[in-house]
Amino acid sequence: MKRLKIGLLTKIIIAIASGIVTGMFAPEWLVRIFITFNGIFSQFLSFAIPLIIIGLIVPAISDIGKTAGRLLLLTVAIAYGSTIFSGMVSYLTGALVFPEMIDGKGLSDSVRTETGLAPFFSISIPPVMGVMTALILAFTLGLGLAAIDSRSLKDVMHDFEQVIIKTIKTAIIPLLPLYIFGIFLDMTYDGQVFSILTVFIKIIGIIFLIHIGILILQFSIAGIIARKNPFRMLWNMLPAYFTALGTQSSAATIPVTLEQAKKNGVSEDIAGFTIPLCSTIHMSGSTLKIVACALALMIMKDMPYNFGMFAGFILMLGITMVAAPGVPGGAIMASLGLLQSMLGFDQECQALMIALYIAMDSFGTACNVTGDGAIAVIVDKTVRKR
Repeated sequence: MKRLKIGLLTKIIIAIASGIVTGMFAPEWLVRIFITFNGIFSQFLSFAIPLIIIGLIVPAISDIGKTAGRLLLLTVAIAYGSTIFSGMVSYLTGALVFPEMIDGKGLSDSVRTETGLAPFFSISIPPVMGVMTALILAFTLGLGLAAIDSRSLKDVMHDFEQVIIKTIKTAIIPLLPLYIFGIFLDMTYDGQVFSILTVFIKIIGIIFLIHIGILILQFSIAGIIARKNPFRMLWNMLPAYFTALGTQSSAATIPVTLEQAKKNGVSEDIAGFTIPLCSTIHMSGSTLKIVACALALMIMKDMPYNFGMFAGFILMLGITMVAAPGVPGGAIMASLGLLQSMLGFDQECQALMIALYIAMDSFGTACNVTGDGAIAVIVDKTVRKR
């Protein structure tokens, strides 16, 4: 018999439900076991974050530099602009709506209520460098490799990328459900979990509406530029949208996205260039989710925030998202360093971000690939004018 494969989203849902149920009846010693595990895993995650940043960002930036020409620059500029625009819309919408939905002071008081439980023991695993140091080093190496076209060093970085992806797939992702189980077990034991879950449901609903609005805006802009009906073009892209919902992979959806882009009048050569490229660099759906979730959690924890803080975060996130590997949860893994260094997220906030993000992972991917069709239309129309 074939082994039954359970997706990461299903595992996360099971972990959250199990953590809540177990937390209602768990003895103190059992909670302390998982507090101990979470402390060790959190230390390992902090150690791995700078390595993830270097291992994923350097090859991604250097590979983009392989292809020269105005078409590449045009596509990258539009994709990055779309990603940043989505993040800004997400922040502005959240800043307007979330404070009315989330009782930040009440929830923060609840979250800060401590049981006094401590781990049985702790292990310190200092990272080899700070997050910002890793980011600057990654950008410097990536841009430098793209400029000098050094084959030998690129091969080394690609091998290191495979090591990091292997680490994510075999060590971090498989342990995430257990980590999230421990977080929700501890929160339930503390009496915090139901107020947090209520906020989660509201956040997910708002983010779903934001991503629909972003798609309408993207295709409205494409429709104005190409002088086409935006809703007809969006309708044509629905097969790609629903394929991405099922596969949770931009790469796996490329063939469908290509065909639907051609139905919107994009020439075959332009579609063949922009769609595969945008599947790597256009992350509007992922970015809007991370921004909205981060803002909601900061309000929930009564943490200070402002537009300037999030503007810088979104600009950096648009670049870091290029490094998201083709594994479930890859985007949130690549962004943990920025959440920690720029927004001040602690262990609990990072765990809640992971749970929230993965709960909506397929919708972010669907938004990404559907928006790729709008970018293809804009690039095609711009190139044809010349």
